[in-house]
Amino acid sequence: MSKKSRSRGGGGASGDDHEDLARPPPLQAVLLADSFTLKFRPITLERPKVLLPLVHMPMIEYTLTWLESAGVDEAFVFCCAHSHQVKEYLDKSGWAGKAGAGSMSVTAVESHDAISAGDALRVIYERGVIHGDFVLISGDTISNMSLKDALQEHMDRKKKDPLAVMTMILKHSKPSILTHQTRLGNDEIVMAIDPETKELLYYEDRADTSHLYVTIDKDILTNNSTLQLHNDMEDCYIDICSPEVLSLFTDNFDYQHLRRHFVKGLLVDDIMGYKLYTHELRSGYAARIDNFRSYDTVSKDVIQRWTYPMVPDVISNRDCSESRLHRQGIYKASDVTLSHSAQIGASSVVGSATSIGDHCKVLNSVIGEGCKIGKNVLINGSYVWDNVIIEDGCKVSNSLVCDGVHLKAGAIVEPGCVLSFNVEVGKNVVVPAHSKVSLLPQPSNEDSDEELEYADTNSGVTESTPFSSMRSNGDQATVPSEEDESGTSKIGTCGVVGYIWTSGDTGILEEWRQSIAPIPKEKLEELQHAVSEDDGSEDESNNPTLPDKDDSSDIAVEDDDPFSKFEKEVEETFQRALGGGVNRDNLILEINGLRLAYSLQHADCAGAVFYSVMKSALVAAQSTNDTLLKTTAEALGKWKDLLRNYTKTIDEEMEILLKFEEMCQETTKEFSPLFSEILPILYDKDVVSEDAIMRWAEEKEHADESDKVFVKQSEAFIQVYICPALKLVLSLKAHDFTEPAESQIFTYSLF
Repeated sequence: MSKKSRSRGGGGASGDDHEDLARPPPLQAVLLADSFTLKFRPITLERPKVLLPLVHMPMIEYTLTWLESAGVDEAFVFCCAHSHQVKEYLDKSGWAGKAGAGSMSVTAVESHDAISAGDALRVIYERGVIHGDFVLISGDTISNMSLKDALQEHMDRKKKDPLAVMTMILKHSKPSILTHQTRLGNDEIVMAIDPETKELLYYEDRADTSHLYVTIDKDILTNNSTLQLHNDMEDCYIDICSPEVLSLFTDNFDYQHLRRHFVKGLLVDDIMGYKLYTHELRSGYAARIDNFRSYDTVSKDVIQRWTYPMVPDVISNRDCSESRLHRQGIYKASDVTLSHSAQIGASSVVGSATSIGDHCKVLNSVIGEGCKIGKNVLINGSYVWDNVIIEDGCKVSNSLVCDGVHLKAGAIVEPGCVLSFNVEVGKNVVVPAHSKVSLLPQPSNEDSDEELEYADTNSGVTESTPFSSMRSNGDQATVPSEEDESGTSKIGTCGVVGYIWTSGDTGILEEWRQSIAPIPKEKLEELQHAVSEDDGSEDESNNPTLPDKDDSSDIAVEDDDPFSKFEKEVEETFQRALGGGVNRDNLILEINGLRLAYSLQHADCAGAVFYSVMKSALVAAQSTNDTLLKTTAEALGKWKDLLRNYTKTIDEEMEILLKFEEMCQETTKEFSPLFSEILPILYDKDVVSEDAIMRWAEEKEHADESDKVFVKQSEAFIQVYICPALKLVLSLKAHDFTEPAESQIFTYSLF
């Protein structure tokens, strides 16, 4: 998208002095175009992270587009590693330079001495470019949220308390009880927040998950009569800062990491008294791409339009053909060459000038521009960037394949792999799961999370694993590779051009935590077994002794959400019923007993039972949407009587629909592209009625666009089937028919 076409729609500036005085100061932003981490190596040795494509667009394009739409007037892009590439992109894309009225001015700030975010902010302070409150954001953050409310809260707070220097944007995101990670692959964060003022009192991003408790300084409890303890918040890494933040970094050279050093440092500083506050995002989208799992998650969110208007058919690269949205969330450029026998599955994107051969399957994947894909190729859950050649019979599963990679016939890329730029995989070679392969040998100095991602491999090279150790697909064996003088491997006749990178001390065993690939079933079973053992072995002697409550202070710490515990126990009870351990009548009795124990409503049972039924369908399904739809229909048919027991009112039926929306957004996004196909099944099985569906749609009428996604997805079904059925029912009631004629009865059957 050309820079000249971007505008917030503001009018021209007046030259009158009194109007200039009345006009508020321009809103500024500091965008960090360096991540100062190594999580995307080896890719970031050759290209900066902010320029890596996210559904065909560089990450930084999403960030800049959002900043401009949010009302930012001036953005300063700090770049260090690969700064020439960042500056070149800003120039070519039209962002750089002084913009016209109503557009955002973007200026690159370059430094080659910074090795951390703290150093970057000290450079910004020295340049003297920030003159007021500013937005601090990383160039790998995707958002469509409105800044208006958060900005106003920050400004109002500052007027009352000059020590309020920063507002952090947070959003609700419940971590997994097994992995203690959010859906973005980040470790859970423990925070204590004042429920009235929203002041941040405690922040721990490296909590010890082996214990079921946290240690909080007693002064925090003494000085705050009430606090909320959260482990269900995601840090969006979007901050609204006062200018004092920059001077604090300049005065404290120990501040390197934004959270680990700066935030924690201010929270324990009793001398200066500066305060940090939070703003919870309740509508809109915000997420930072911190690792390969979050890259996968955010890509799917973009495809499923949670980031609207930052979606493929709205923003596009000026040098490529525009993508068009088709049914089932499929995006294709107009010049794609697609064989009649090839299959493009739901939630997939295919870029310009790409050709796909006979009998290929592309499922839940993103294919870049200029790619050539041969016959009988399977690409599932993967990200294939530009100008990639994949020959006949190849298989790529849940992996990332960078520009210029060449997979020769019969090659197999197992889940979790990262093939960096221009890597070649030989005929019938199998790349093992979670392998990272690059043409560049692995530097030896990778012991810091805050080290720059320079493409300087002369400072030290580790011994890379030779590709001759890889398996062969079929009868043809891989020819051993020759070694160069440094001891690393070269290409073999049927091997791979590139080096295998090691994964540090944890090795490949921990790669699943932040991988594009789904967590292996064996690992989930192992974690479940560990949790079960912990639950079974808990007694009073193993639990920490809580200190006696100080009678002189009225302290109340909010307990864990009781509904989450209730939902978990319902799911466990339902799992026992699936295994034959509980019959249906006893299942209802147990669920009702749980409801009474937790003092919850009948509608809460509807949502919890529905969640359990849908989770059982997801576990039974394979990777394709067709299979998932089939298992869902079977599960709803089998358990419809159980669900009807808890959906006897419109409110309870509404709870089912709202729970389904929540699942598609948060915990089980696999259902998201199938929402409009599963809704008719719920209607057909009499789980939800016409009244509930119409009321759900009407309540969304004045909601934000991001909350209307599933209503719009189901619009055809509602208009064709629900509206006529409701009109007929009302007509029958108006005429007081007690026994309507058979020809007047409206029916809809999906199966």
